[in-house]
This record gives sequence, structure tokens and C-alpha cells, in this order.
Amino acid sequence: MFDSRHGGQHNPSRTKQTTKHTRSNAVRPCWLHRSRALIQPKSKRKMTMKSVTTIIAVTLLSLLPVTFVQAQEAPKPAAGEKNAPAGAGKRTDVYHVHFTKAALGKAVQLGDWLKTPDSSNPMPDHFIVLRHQDGDAWDYVVITHLGPKATVEAAGTAVPPDKRDLSQWHTDTFVNGPSWEDFTRAMGIDKDSLSKTSGSVYSVSYYRPAPGHRQQLEKMLSEAPSGRGDTTAGNVLMQHLEGAAWTFLTIARYNSWDDFATGEKSAIAQTTKKDSPWFRLRDHTDFHTDTLTDRIAP
Repeated sequence: MFDSRHGGQHNPSRTKQTTKHTRSNAVRPCWLHRSRALIQPKSKRKMTMKSVTTIIAVTLLSLLPVTFVQAQEAPKPAAGEKNAPAGAGKRTDVYHVHFTKAALGKAVQLGDWLKTPDSSNPMPDHFIVLRHQDGDAWDYVVITHLGPKATVEAAGTAVPPDKRDLSQWHTDTFVNGPSWEDFTRAMGIDKDSLSKTSGSVYSVSYYRPAPGHRQQLEKMLSEAPSGRGDTTAGNVLMQHLEGAAWTFLTIARYNSWDDFATGEKSAIAQTTKKDSPWFRLRDHTDFHTDTLTDRIAP
């Protein structure tokens, strides 16, 4: 049993303008010098007061932006805490999600084809392929990054004749999600992590909210993992745009099967509590599935 979930800055600036006043050094009549001498003490007092006022004002203004920016910044997780799933806030990019079931005896060939980059794609390397290990009826899921928008053409997508019979059935869904940078970081396939995460385990879940409970379900899935025994290394939340009958898709990544088992052991112990994620999910969900997978590409 497993349920995977959990999942402009305003920076005011003030430009200080300093106006330089130039004084003429031209020779003035002596009576002007005498009159200046008479009013000099009073002028000095006024200038001193103005200077003090200016200094105080500038000091207050210089402190104000710092306080304001600090108030606007998103709180950073403390030591031991985790970030919310990528896609819990901004979903700026479009992705294509392809679930497929291999035809009888064609699982190897289908997997090999799915993990081959499409040279006609403007971003041929922007995809991930996960392979079923335990859970739902599909064998593979391919998630392809399309950028900020996607188009569908009447000509469709050409499938080579020798590949048409590799799949028994499939579904195609467009979703919105985080930036490719945030997605790859959460999934452990960014340039710095790819070589170190070949043993990662991914729990893929999709959800359909109960009528009138969409906001509550989304809020729950957007929460940062908070359980003391949570062992996820990255989480992604995506939302349906067009396609299949589910509304939200989540992917939770674990560094290893051992980490997954440790997290599950802790999660099962929490199900005795009435406010546990297990019970809360069933307050808002009409339907959901969880599937454990490994990664075959990249």
C-alpha cells in the first residue's frame, strides 16, 4: 500500500539622486560679505538641522527596502524540512504524458523505441521514460517537455509501420507543470545528478477529485512532505489540460528501493491517526492509482 503525495518576488529599489549645487566664486561687493557675516550663525544652524533631517530620512529609507523584501520573500525550509513539490506553485510549461501497455511479447521492443530521442522534436532530449514495476495496468509512461505552449496538427504524428503494433493501448494527456529546470532537478535527471540517480525509484500517481473537492485535493497534493519518516528525494505535481480522465499527476522520487521501503514503513505507522495523509486523501478523492517504476531514460 502506498500513496505518494506531498505535491515576482517584489524587490523594490529606490534610486537616490544627488544633486550637486555649485557656488560661484566670483568677487562680490564688500557690503554683501558684511551682511553674510551677520547672518552666518543662523544659516549654519538651519543647514545643520537640514543635514540631520536628511541623514535620518536617508537612513530610514535605506532600511525600509530590506524590511519589505524580507517580508515578501518565500520562507526557506529549515534544516530537515523539504520544499513543496515542483509545480505546486507556478506551472509555466506544457508536458505530454503518454501511458502505454505493450502488446503481447513486445515489451522490450516498445521500451527500446520509447527511450529513443525523437530527432524531429525541437527539444529531443527533454523527456523521461519510466517502467512499471508494481501497480496499475500500464507498462511505460513517457513524459515529454513541450515548452510554454503546444500545438496539434491535422497531419498527426507519424508512427513507423514497424512500431504500430508494439502497443496494445495507450492514452495521451497534455498537462501543465513546472519549468524543465525544476522538473529535471526534482526527478534527478539534471546534468549534475543524472549519473548518480540511476537507481532511483519513482511512484507515479494520478487523481480525480470528488465533486466539489478539487481545491482541497490540490492543496493537499501541493503540501511539502512533512512526515518525520518521509524519504522522498524529489516531488512533482502536474495538472490535466486535455486528455485522460484524471485531474492531477504526481511523481515522487526516492534515491533507492531501500529509501522507499523505509518511507513506506513510516507511512503505514501513521495511518492509525485520523488526520494522516491516508485518511485525508480519501476525504477529497473520487479515484486514484499509484504505480512504482524505475527509470529507463535518460
